[in-house]
Amino acid sequence: MTPSRRRPFDLPSALSLSLSLALALALVLTPTPGAARGTAEGASRPNVLFLYSDDHRADAIGALGNPAVRTPHLDALARRGTILTRAYCNGSDQGAVCVPSRAMLMTGRGLFRVDMKMEGQGTWPQAFGAAGYDTFATGKWHNGPKSLRKSFQKAEAVFFGGMGDPYKLPLRDMAPDGSFGDDRPSGAHSVEVFADAASRFIRGRRDDSPFLCYVAFNAPHDPRVAPAEYRAKYRDDAIPLPADFLPQHPFDDGELLIRDERLAPWPRTPEVVRRHLADYYAAIEHLDAQVGRILDALRDSGRLDDTLVVFAGDHGLAIGSHGLMGKQNLYEHSMRSPAILAGPGVPAGRQVDALAYLHDLFPTLGELAGVAGPGGSEGLGLTPVFEGREPSRRADLFTAYRDVQRAIRDDRWKLIAYPRINKVQLFDLASDPHELHDLAADPARVAVLDRLTALLRRRQAEAGDDLPLRSEHPEPEAFDFSRAP
Repeated sequence: MTPSRRRPFDLPSALSLSLSLALALALVLTPTPGAARGTAEGASRPNVLFLYSDDHRADAIGALGNPAVRTPHLDALARRGTILTRAYCNGSDQGAVCVPSRAMLMTGRGLFRVDMKMEGQGTWPQAFGAAGYDTFATGKWHNGPKSLRKSFQKAEAVFFGGMGDPYKLPLRDMAPDGSFGDDRPSGAHSVEVFADAASRFIRGRRDDSPFLCYVAFNAPHDPRVAPAEYRAKYRDDAIPLPADFLPQHPFDDGELLIRDERLAPWPRTPEVVRRHLADYYAAIEHLDAQVGRILDALRDSGRLDDTLVVFAGDHGLAIGSHGLMGKQNLYEHSMRSPAILAGPGVPAGRQVDALAYLHDLFPTLGELAGVAGPGGSEGLGLTPVFEGREPSRRADLFTAYRDVQRAIRDDRWKLIAYPRINKVQLFDLASDPHELHDLAADPARVAVLDRLTALLRRRQAEAGDDLPLRSEHPEPEAFDFSRAP
């Protein structure tokens, strides 16, 4: 099949075919709804293994409908658990979207109430530690050493940064007194080093007390340098383009000159995007292999059936979609992430379409493990959805990016506002999941547009976001691409 005739991967249609240190005395714990579940009268509590990837699109897993990427271990995890098909990052106040995403995950707080270094805010791992869990972390931590120290009792091979050469990544270990030693080079590929550390922690346990093991991979974030044997599996010319591929974004979204958008020249060409995707998929398959190694450690230790396993990404990535390369936008490909849960209390072989934030994941684990969350946690546990008592905990989701974009979506419709240029987009996600047909100017959709605009303003007010949706002195809508590299 020639590249011009190759069909793009299409997640929605494919989905139908496939299935710490002790808690500080000042910390206030608030009960999570259902927190008593599974812990009464000394019942054993499940372990928790939380696997977190970096810049991972929701559709970049085989089990989620993308045959171009090989993820056998994640596919197997999905078969024995539940896939959340609509799990979203709440957004970002900066270009490094992973910083607020990780802070929100750890605290359960939304974007406008979380401190990026979690100063004065309790964390969910901290709460698990206070509840008797042995807590351990390895991998990327982009929110400062102090927040890691208060969140986890043990930590090894931690990267306090955003990105870097995975073979030379500076790593630090946490001593029993909570101090961190000097940087040491990763030596091997960082995702393998993180998997080694997690596997040692799991295999080295000598008692039956519950544990929380958090593994934050720095893949598939660029620079995407997978081992050669993985990259060799992905021929550039065999990679399908995203269904929403465009050579360039049709207007100035407010962030077209950021570093991520400079990773490929304008206009984006199919050849360049396919090369980036081949690198991306190779990094994901390599990551998948490390997930398999950690799950093997669980299985070999006899703890697999007693462990809640979560795999999720911190946010998505454009990588050619809508003419963009980064995650500094509010399209589905950049705010939606993979999310898979498996283990005690989680239905097997299910896909759940409930709208959820990524900061709902730890509250869900709290419900399943009987752990009360930290004060200020806003996330909603999903066990009522798993148990069939509610179709969704949320009727809509609000997302935001810096002071340049705001969005609201419900079960069907999505509105994106660009206040600097007084532009809005309206998409019918039921018929247009790739957000290619803007209906904002359609007279037949005025009522939908007005309803979503009012809903967006209401959600802004509830979140504490005071950004106006229109500017008195708007900037030009057109972008001068001669300014771009």
